[in-house]
Amino acid sequence: MQQVKSEAFLAGARIVDPRALPVPVRTPQRKIRNNFGRAWVLHRKGITRGVAIAALLAAATAVYQLREPIVFGAGILGEVAQGRFADAGFAIGEISITGQTLTGEQAIFDALGVEPHTSTVSFDVEAARQRIAELPAVETVSVRKTYPGDVIVNITEKTPVARWRVDGITFVVDGAGEQIGEDRGAYGELPLVVGDGANDDAMVMIRALDQYPGLKDGLMALSRIADRRWDLIYDTGLRVQLPELGVARALSHLENYQAQYQLLDRDLTVIDLRVANLVAVRPTKTEEEIAADEEERKQAIIERAKSGQPYPMPPRTLPSQTFSEPPPSETPATAIAPQ
Repeated sequence: MQQVKSEAFLAGARIVDPRALPVPVRTPQRKIRNNFGRAWVLHRKGITRGVAIAALLAAATAVYQLREPIVFGAGILGEVAQGRFADAGFAIGEISITGQTLTGEQAIFDALGVEPHTSTVSFDVEAARQRIAELPAVETVSVRKTYPGDVIVNITEKTPVARWRVDGITFVVDGAGEQIGEDRGAYGELPLVVGDGANDDAMVMIRALDQYPGLKDGLMALSRIADRRWDLIYDTGLRVQLPELGVARALSHLENYQAQYQLLDRDLTVIDLRVANLVAVRPTKTEEEIAADEEERKQAIIERAKSGQPYPMPPRTLPSQTFSEPPPSETPATAIAPQ
């Protein structure tokens, strides 16, 4: 049977001259396609990664070059949207502020960031609240908006405990000594502390005086001396010098003397409590005594000038620090031992 098929095949075959068959021609294009095919088969993963990286670089370059037009266009669209919302009746027309005393309204308006064409739709309530909360006198704040065009701000300010005068300006400070605003005359009932560093320790001294209310009558200010100790200044011109340590004990002695001798009501210029267990007082000089002291002072200057020995000008007021035998030029200090 196999032989019959072979004979049939050979019977149908014909002889062809091989020279007459078409010869394939290898063109340059075909060579390129063949080379690319081999490279794709051998380096498919590498080629894919390279193309992806090149595409990403091209996209990043395009975005970088177009960043300014994109930002500019977004800003324009935002402004257009703002204007449309505002024109549609959503423009902020009324701002209500309550609870502020130390904080100026202009500072609150600036923190709100409301412009003429700002709409309630685009107004960021939380961002405005955070900006207002950073103002010195603000303890807490709430900001809300009501449509179509109202903004409501409710402020709770820090509690002022004292007035602090430094460099000729009076501020209001809280319990931590932080400056929370300038005194505009609304806090005249608060204690007045004076001098550098007085704000930091004001609360300690105020609480100490609260234990001795009888010493507050006529008290004008608490003066911080060299940021180390305090002086009490009364409206009569009396100055009570307190020690650096043992302030409570000194105040207790002073209250006892006031109760027994009305020491604060006497005609005195200085009550010195800086030395433990000793109270030194200096009476107020009369006009004749002041004139005599001034004349003596001028005469001393003339005598010193004649002698040719320059020296600092003697002070007009000499402190009473030596209680045994004060110099003749000083008013004798009266020492009283505590009971």
